[in-house]
Amino acid sequence: MAAALRVAVLPGSGRALLRTPKTITTPKAKMSFASLPRGQKAALTALGVAGAGAAGLALALQCSVKASDLELHPPNYPWSHAGLLSSLDHASVRRGYQVYKQVCSACHSMEYLAFRNLVGVSHTEEEAKALAEDVEVVDGPDDTGEMFTRPGKLSDYFPKPYANPEAARAANNGALPPDLSYIINARHGGEDYVFSLLTGYCEPPAGVEVREGLYYNPYFVGQAIGMAPPIYNEILEYEDGTPATMSQVAKDVCTFLRWASEPEHDQRKRMGLKVLMGSAIVVPLLYYMKRHRWAVLKSRKIAYRPPK
Repeated sequence: MAAALRVAVLPGSGRALLRTPKTITTPKAKMSFASLPRGQKAALTALGVAGAGAAGLALALQCSVKASDLELHPPNYPWSHAGLLSSLDHASVRRGYQVYKQVCSACHSMEYLAFRNLVGVSHTEEEAKALAEDVEVVDGPDDTGEMFTRPGKLSDYFPKPYANPEAARAANNGALPPDLSYIINARHGGEDYVFSLLTGYCEPPAGVEVREGLYYNPYFVGQAIGMAPPIYNEILEYEDGTPATMSQVAKDVCTFLRWASEPEHDQRKRMGLKVLMGSAIVVPLLYYMKRHRWAVLKSRKIAYRPPK
């Protein structure tokens, strides 16, 4: 594209001075992969394939040594409360509390659960009061400044098996038993994991050695757990006469722990059902108002006649 010439006339002179046009530089075209020679294309392709392969190999090696893979993932069990509108089996919750009281409470605490939480769920108010009164609670100080013991009340929380974490570690070879108040929500897999852990103790396979004081469990991270097998057939006798097999005991305590982790389980699903029933009435009414009432007003055309 030719540049325009500018003509300037000097004062007092009849000659015209031609100004030299400025040089216009056009940017060079960007180099693309398609414009490269065949040899460079092959070299870059090989380099990309090698880089992708190295990255994939590094990722595979990193995942192969992750501690999370040194465990067996629990299967999905058909829990009766797993449905969208299914409630907890409260008879199983009651039996699960019996399992916790007679078996689990020797090592594990539930410091976020009080005796009053059992009322209307697994026990009556009188039964919960009787359970609380069986516990001696340290209270005080009294008028003389001394601590004293008293029978438990509904407002008291479940007693702890150890006074502090250090005492718990000393009694369990350095391992700290976790609190069970929210253990179902705190573990991946929920009650499936806890059930599999309780029933998954077995002999280690050939070539696997377990250190003294530990027990082999394929569902535990690292497969070596410091907790001895806590349940077995006929470990206790249920009040309602249900056979206390290992699977039944594990199922009941998992149902109890699910309720402890989520006390609003039944209420939440009941509220969800009410919302669905209310929506079935409100949504068609709103659709009718929008489609047949409001749409007519929004789409009407108003014409104004000029005055005569």
